[in-house]
Amino acid sequence: MSKLYHGIMSVLDRFVPQKLQPLWQHPAGPKTVFFWAPTFKWGLVLAALGDLQRPPENLSFNQTVSLTATGMLWSRYSLVIIPKNWNLFAVNAFVASTGLYQLWRIMKYRSEHPA
Repeated sequence: MSKLYHGIMSVLDRFVPQKLQPLWQHPAGPKTVFFWAPTFKWGLVLAALGDLQRPPENLSFNQTVSLTATGMLWSRYSLVIIPKNWNLFAVNAFVASTGLYQLWRIMKYRSEHPA
C-alpha cells in the first residue's frame, strides 16, 4: 500500500503549481495523515452546527462536555507539536467553541426549567 501511495504522490507532485508547493511539501500538508485526519474531523463541526437548531433539552450534556474538553485539549496540543498543525488547531477550536455554546444553551435551559 505504501508503494502505491508514494507512486500516486509522485505523479501528483508534477501537477501541483509552484505557488502551492510550500503547502504541498509541508510536514503537515496534504501528503500526510497530519493533514487528512483533521480535515475529516471538520465533519464533527458540521454536525455541531446542525445541532444548533436542536432544542437544548434534546442535547446530551455529557457528550457536549466531552467534545468541548477534547476540542480544548487538542487545540492546545496542535500548537505545542512541531511542526504546528494549523488545520488541527482550527478544527479543534471550532469543536470547542460550538461545544461551549451548546453547553451555555443546555445550562440556560436547565436554569429556566428546573427538574
